[in-house]
Amino acid sequence: MKNEILKYLGIIVMLIGVILLAVYHFSDFPGNTLLIIAAICVVVGAVGHVILNKFIE
Repeated sequence: MKNEILKYLGIIVMLIGVILLAVYHFSDFPGNTLLIIAAICVVVGAVGHVILNKFIE
């Protein structure tokens, strides 16, 4: 069970980044802070997904 959650942790973080991008698009958020956080979530999620799936069998 724990390995199954860890296996999809990167994808979950990426989805959080995509949700933040959607929130930015549909709201009148004036700054770029939300975009930076979303970009970090997407990059960390992609790298985390590759690394976690490499070590978890």
